[in-house]
Amino acid sequence: MYKLLLLGFGGLLGTLIRYWLSGIIARKVGETFPFGTLTVNLLGCLVIGLLYFWLEERFLVDPVIRTAILIGLLGGFTTFSSYGLQAFTLMQDGELLLAGLYVTISNFMGLFLVWFGYSTAKLLSGISL
Repeated sequence: MYKLLLLGFGGLLGTLIRYWLSGIIARKVGETFPFGTLTVNLLGCLVIGLLYFWLEERFLVDPVIRTAILIGLLGGFTTFSSYGLQAFTLMQDGELLLAGLYVTISNFMGLFLVWFGYSTAKLLSGISL
C-alpha cells in the first residue's frame, strides 16, 4: 500500500508540474508548435537519465522510493521519459535489435493508432445511435 501511495503521489506531482511548465512555455512562445510538450518531454528524458544513474547505480536508494520517483513523478511528468529509459536500458543490456524494434514500433504504431483512433471517432460521430 505504501508503494502505491508514493507512486500515486509522485504521478500527481509530476502531472501538475507538467501542466504548469508546458503552460508557461506555451504562453511565452505561442502554441503554433508544441514547444511546451517538447520541452517537457526532452527535460524529462534528461532528468530520468540523471536520476536513473544516481538512484540505480551510484547511490543505494530504496526500490520503492526509486519507483515513486522514476515511474510516479517522471511518469506523471512525461511518459516519454519512461519510453526513453526503457529503450536506453535495452541498448545498455546489448539488446540493440530489441531497442530498435521498440523505438520503431512505438513511434510508427503510436502515430498510426492516434490517426486510427481519430478516424474511428470521426466516423462514429456521424452515426446516430
